Amino acid sequence: MSFEQALSGLNAASQNLDVIGNNVANASTVGFKDGRAEFADVYAASLASGGTQIGIGTSLSAVSPEFTQGNITTTGNPMDVAINGQGFFRMSTGGTITYSRDGEFSLNSNGFIVNSSGALLTGFPATANGGISPSTPVPVQLSLANIAPQPTTTASLSLNLDSRSTVPVSAFNVNDPTTYNSSTAMTVYDSQGNSHTLALYFRTTAANTWSVYATADGTLLNAGAPIGTLNFNTAGQMAADVTMNPSIALTNGATTPLTFALTFPAASTSQYGASFAVSANSQNGYTTGQLSGFSIGTDGIIQGRYSNGQTRDQGQIALANFVNPQGLSALSGNQWVETSASGQPLIGAPSTGSNGSLQAGALESSNVDITTELVNMITAQRVYQANAETIKTEDQVQQTLMNLR
Repeated sequence: MSFEQALSGLNAASQNLDVIGNNVANASTVGFKDGRAEFADVYAASLASGGTQIGIGTSLSAVSPEFTQGNITTTGNPMDVAINGQGFFRMSTGGTITYSRDGEFSLNSNGFIVNSSGALLTGFPATANGGISPSTPVPVQLSLANIAPQPTTTASLSLNLDSRSTVPVSAFNVNDPTTYNSSTAMTVYDSQGNSHTLALYFRTTAANTWSVYATADGTLLNAGAPIGTLNFNTAGQMAADVTMNPSIALTNGATTPLTFALTFPAASTSQYGASFAVSANSQNGYTTGQLSGFSIGTDGIIQGRYSNGQTRDQGQIALANFVNPQGLSALSGNQWVETSASGQPLIGAPSTGSNGSLQAGALESSNVDITTELVNMITAQRVYQANAETIKTEDQVQQTLMNLR
């Protein structure tokens, strides 16, 4: 029986070396999780009492992956993504779903995010206006199309008008700076994304009272009359927000007139004894924009950046987790598939539930510790040698028995 026991020990040591060798071979494989050979003793069916049973060797019961965190290494490539914590990327290949910790991604010719094997990264799609719609994960596809322009509908201007200003002598004339006290300008956009320069002229007409005139691309608005009035109290403050509605007649084919609400907030519009100054100038329109880049946040949201300064969410990477990750079945290409032992995937957004966060421009290195593997290799070698000695000794015993005559 010693031969059988020793042979099982040799096989076990050889299989252990196979596992160790595979770990060492994948020490530089991104997202690789080292395996651990697990053995169990073997007993033959016997009617003998438990105190006299002798085992007949050992067998490999399982090779369990160890899902400990690998080191995060920055790469500078915005398409590289590392998972910091639990979870797996959910990949799709022809409808077959696999799971991976390897975040070496790239864009294919159709704008889909793929790994080196061509599997599609899945996630939650974005709506037309850039909102994320959590639902059944689908392959993540980045839109390379331009975003449509948005006409200006609201604008806001915060400023200080100099209370020391005097009433101009002559009637307002846009070409004569002596007929108004201060001026500023802002850019607004029409329905086709064309920009227009709105110039505003402030002329005091009495104590604490200012008339506001406007031109668009050099043309007077409101037939040369003020588009509104700003009134201040003796403390140089307005009682409430003031909203004016400039209307610009267009002849370039865009929707005409271009009318929007221009608000002067009471909290940030003043008339103090200080020089004229604009503290805030904003409007909500923009021209068309081309995709100039994108970024991936820790929550997995992929945000596109456009040449017009706008940003828009294009989707969100989904992560899958399992009650028993060690029950996953390993495939080639740094992939796993679910089994009955792993349970069904728990799918959600990064940084939610038990899912880890994402780090773009980085990769998770293999969690193989070379030093540990080398020590394990020496131990496995000693075990192999010891089992070989068992066979050698049993052979000598058998030879001695055969020599008895």
